[in-house]
Amino acid sequence: MRTPIFTGACTALVTPFDRDGIDAAALINLVNWQIDSGIAALVACGTTGEPSTMEDDEWALALDTIIKAARGRVPVIAGTGGNNTAHVIRLARRARELGADAQLCVTPYYNKSTHAGLIAHYKAISQDGSLPVIIYNVPSRTGLNLAPETLAELAKLDQVAGVKEASGDIIRLTDMMRLCGDSIAFYTGSDETVVPLMALGGLGVISVLSNIAPLETVQLTNAMLSGEIQRAAALQKQLMPLIHALFMEVNPIPVKAGLAMMGKLDDRLRLPLVSMGESNRAVLKAEMSKLGLLP
Repeated sequence: MRTPIFTGACTALVTPFDRDGIDAAALINLVNWQIDSGIAALVACGTTGEPSTMEDDEWALALDTIIKAARGRVPVIAGTGGNNTAHVIRLARRARELGADAQLCVTPYYNKSTHAGLIAHYKAISQDGSLPVIIYNVPSRTGLNLAPETLAELAKLDQVAGVKEASGDIIRLTDMMRLCGDSIAFYTGSDETVVPLMALGGLGVISVLSNIAPLETVQLTNAMLSGEIQRAAALQKQLMPLIHALFMEVNPIPVKAGLAMMGKLDDRLRLPLVSMGESNRAVLKAEMSKLGLLP
């Protein structure tokens, strides 16, 4: 296997906003809290960070703020993915210039692609050589479900270091791991499948949950890494009601609501996303209270 970018828990960070744009002070505080809580890596401007509502310069500002706040303590992975290959490559070059350690590239959405197109897309990104690539498969977002056979071909590319698998399909995941062997690192992108993926040989999670529960997510992945499967299974079950609450509405609506309850940021999203409904907010608050996450 190529050297993994990280093992354990990585947070797909939200991007705090204020009336003027990115709330840099809140973002810096989040980075320091995450690292102090034991998080192994950070994703900047992934889906949870709302990059689809950012101009390129604002995307770069968010990434630069996170990299500078991290100060090399953990790897920072830039969300560069999109459905325009040339634009992905431009973002990857900029991310490298800013000091990112890797890039997270979602499969093309809307225009989607064939097997041959996916190979060509990731080959072009890989051959540019800007940054190691973690491929991101999230069919609920993209309308495209990466085939295990396609991933096995992509795993042969030198720059492809891993995959974030968020289909939630354990059968598909198992076939992916069987066909790829130990050539790339596997991370789950679904907080509810940390134990199953890591039991099959995965190295960790790129997590939404860890935005509000970093210590608990670290405990979960560390238990699996140390072979404490029964303890990990118990933690996974304990966290499931909160995980369900975090996806009652489109991510990152609930997780931003939760962070606002914790006093970490303003509950501000960009259209077309709006704040969490009151009935769902009450459910989220109750689950956070049960785990002692609220002041």
